[in-house]
Amino acid sequence: MATKNYIINGITEMLILYFLKQKDCYVYEITKAVSSLSEGYLSISQNTIYTATYKLENEGMISEYSKLVGRKRTRVYYHAEPKGLSYLDELLDTYHSTFLGIENILRKNIGEAMDEEGE
Repeated sequence: MATKNYIINGITEMLILYFLKQKDCYVYEITKAVSSLSEGYLSISQNTIYTATYKLENEGMISEYSKLVGRKRTRVYYHAEPKGLSYLDELLDTYHSTFLGIENILRKNIGEAMDEEGE
């Protein structure tokens, strides 16, 4: 399970910024969207999302604002800043190249590939 958590933590910022690129969101909305859009394969806790949003906000990647919902309830929305959108592009490039590299390795017969390298 620790491996799964490590991977999730590594992609949390990317997913947050990706959602915020589409529209301003609040944490619960992001949490539910991750689970729903991944068809249940990904589940990221609200605490993990909050931790990542605090970090992104402190780094100037996102900002927050409060919005009155109903009569008395206030909800905190997050907004992607230009610096965050640039960072998202970097994260997506890294993700895609890493994923492609891993897929290339998993498709090959490792024994044969290593024998060819040694020749």
